[in-house]
Amino acid sequence: MSLLAIERLDARYGETEAVRGISLTLEAGQTMGLVGESGCGKTTLALAALGLLPAGGKVTRGRVVFDGEDLLAMPRAALRRRRWVDLAYVPQGAMNALDPVRDLLHQFEATWRAHRSGVARERAEELCRRVELDPRWLHHFAHEFSGGMRQRAAIAMALLFAPRLLVADEPTTGLDVIVQRQVLDLLRDAQRERGMAMAVSSATTSRSSPSSATVSRHVRGRDCRARRRGRRAQPALAPLHHGAFARPSPTSARRLGASSAFPGSPPALAPPPPGLRLRATLSLRARGLPHDGAQRCPRAPTAASSPVPPRG
Repeated sequence: MSLLAIERLDARYGETEAVRGISLTLEAGQTMGLVGESGCGKTTLALAALGLLPAGGKVTRGRVVFDGEDLLAMPRAALRRRRWVDLAYVPQGAMNALDPVRDLLHQFEATWRAHRSGVARERAEELCRRVELDPRWLHHFAHEFSGGMRQRAAIAMALLFAPRLLVADEPTTGLDVIVQRQVLDLLRDAQRERGMAMAVSSATTSRSSPSSATVSRHVRGRDCRARRRGRRAQPALAPLHHGAFARPSPTSARRLGASSAFPGSPPALAPPPPGLRLRATLSLRARGLPHDGAQRCPRAPTAASSPVPPRG
């Protein structure tokens, strides 16, 4: 039995379809990279799976089975007891996740008291050292931290109870490339030491975690089938752009002499465009092309513009 199984999950904000028909499985100790451009539904998928969708968000279909239990069917109090202990979350933008009017130690202790008795100071100091953050920073506030320090603090808090599953939502956003690598190394080392499963989302495969065993590509709220890292992408429900999984890194781009990118901007999802999600309305004013006929996927056949069949 998989540690986590997401089955045909649909989520929306009002009339806007943010996630449609997502199915994923994650084994204990495995790392999965969730890859997709901004606005494709990565954060909504993570929040929906953990029961943390904001006001206005709603799961309309599907199951999220963790260790044999459907999280979406759990009473709110029971799910709250499991969060942070078995299921932890590193949010996108640690500055927005940390309390600006409480020092870091207070935040560790508040989280600890919600699930355990006693004092969390020793555990907080241990975790700070583990993520290479001097424990003296426990007495400081979020605005006094650099971006990398905030991210380290958020990771340390997520590891407070040694969870079995860690979901990291674009944990390297806004960080320089050196700190990005350090943060990913911290996540990888923690995953190896504790044997926890981990899902890391990113806009690029290179930052979805260097140790990801599986990469799932998402386009406008739909998954385009997961593949194991290092293997050719298998055919999905709709044709994929030839670079949808493997975007050239700067190093390989220099070696190959060229890089490619999808033209235009992501389409709005209210209502969603017909057909292949990658073939959709663009910001085409500068290109002088019609808004309803341009392709973001140059290899998509004509059939890609036909309605997408519903998932059973």
